[in-house]
Amino acid sequence: MEILFETPRLFLRRFTREDAPLVYQLNRDPEVVRYVHEPVLENLEQASRLLEDIILPQYILNLGRWAVHKKNDGAFIGWCGVKYLPGKDEYDLGYRLLRSEWHQGYMTESARYTVLYAFQTLLLPVITAKAHIGNAASIRVLEKIGMQFTGTETVEGFTVRVYVLQAADVLNIC
Repeated sequence: MEILFETPRLFLRRFTREDAPLVYQLNRDPEVVRYVHEPVLENLEQASRLLEDIILPQYILNLGRWAVHKKNDGAFIGWCGVKYLPGKDEYDLGYRLLRSEWHQGYMTESARYTVLYAFQTLLLPVITAKAHIGNAASIRVLEKIGMQFTGTETVEGFTVRVYVLQAADVLNIC
């Protein structure tokens, strides 16, 4: 397993084809996917397709959603990462966490270090993030890591808050 980077409590790595059970575990919980406008996964085959069609192809650009694990026991707890949205010409920060791991600061920690990695290692100029207006926890994460609210927009029929962080402002998030 190749670790991309570490945080004080976590490490992040690329997913592999063998990770379908982890993706299924995460995306089968209706509360986890409540605000991301994706269906609940019903089986491992759907998780495998998600890996093959969506997650793994992002790695060609050295971007993507990366598996997040706790350092102390190696347990998978979710994903975090930056993917490129060609239709909008944006680098999008996203994250998802097992419900059992909520309210422990893991998403703020992984998002903060993901942004640092994206700016310092991948040399991205700007990162955007969008959060459903009802997703207070996700909005708090974005604000804690220094992203700036720029307005709202409609995505797939849902109102989302839009946040942006410039590489020049990266020192403000540490």
